[in-house]
Order: sequence, then structure tokens, then C-alpha cells
Amino acid sequence: MDFEDPVTALEPPPNRVGKSDGPHEHHLYEGAVMVAYAMHLLRTQGARDVRVHPDGEHGKQFDFAGWLGRRGFAKVSNLGTTAYGGVYRNPEGQTITVNPKSGLGDVVADVGDQVISAECKGGIINTRHPGQVSRLYRSLCETVGMLMATPSQGRQVAVVPLTDGTLRLAERLAARCALAGIEIALVGSRGEVLDVNANNAAEQAAGRTGA
Repeated sequence: MDFEDPVTALEPPPNRVGKSDGPHEHHLYEGAVMVAYAMHLLRTQGARDVRVHPDGEHGKQFDFAGWLGRRGFAKVSNLGTTAYGGVYRNPEGQTITVNPKSGLGDVVADVGDQVISAECKGGIINTRHPGQVSRLYRSLCETVGMLMATPSQGRQVAVVPLTDGTLRLAERLAARCALAGIEIALVGSRGEVLDVNANNAAEQAAGRTGA
């Protein structure tokens, strides 16, 4: 799966000039991570309806209605008081419900007899700024911690942006997260999703060391 527009390129603030790969910072906002993972569930996991629960700040940062419209999802009903809240349906009958309500899980879908519930975080994916790199690391740890504190209804997934650093951390966490019933997924700059589990983490680590 490959999308052209999940990233927002912005001029860096003065304290971060020269700390990114290229002249602009590439922000993969939390809203973009949510809809990219929602599309992943529709296209690869057999989901027919995915519920996305952004808050007001997500709606200011990311154009949910415009992005979904460019993916062929037309808004068929309204939900809540925001302009973007509602049910969006594509020609295949798949739906993404954008419900601006907290406490329900960032992305939720029924797949077979299981519920998949994902907690998502965003971040700057081309940064070398120590504070922003640390923020990406903390985001993964925070999503895992939030899922551990939430009663499980089925599969739980921590979803954050894909960078070299988050991939290394995800590989280190994968086995321990698996013991707690938590999966890790990383979203790339074009909306692609990499599922990191204990098995492929071990294979990738072995490949890097030549084992």
C-alpha cells in the first residue's frame, strides 16, 4: 500500500534548523498515522468497517475528509459537531467512521471474531534533533504503556511512525510486548505499514549481525 500525501512538510523553527534531512521537517501527524493504519486494516486484515477516534487537535493538524476523499471514500453521514466527523464509504462498501471522541481507542475494527484496537502517535520522521528523536522513542513506549493499562478486547497494537530509531526500538520491545499480547506496527512516509513481531525482529537483527 502506497499513498502520496500522509506527510506534511513544514519549515523548522529556529532551534531545529539544520536538524532534519532536507530543508523541511516531515511531520507524520497522529491523524495521518490513524488513517494509514485504518486503511491497512481494510486492505490486509479483512476489516469492513474501521472506527477512528481523533481529538480536536488531530482535526486541526490533519484533513481527514480531504484525505479520505482522495482515497475514494465519500462522506455518507455526519457524526458529532466537527466538519470532518462522520461515516465515509468507498465503492467497495468499506467504511471508515471518524468519531471525534476520546477514550474509545484511536483505531478500532472488528476482524472475524476479534476486535483490533490500536493506539497511535505521530512525529517528525526526518529529524536528527535530539529532543524530537527522543520524543519518537517515548511515543512508542507511551503507546505500549497505554495498551497495557487498557483491558484487552482482542488484539492490541501500538502504532507509531517508522524511522531507523523506532524500528530498532520496536525490535527490542517486540518479544516482551508479545508476552503481554501487544503488537507493534510502524507507519512509513507513504502510508506503508510494517508489522514488527518477535520472529521478524529476530530475523532482521540476525541479518544485520551476519548471523
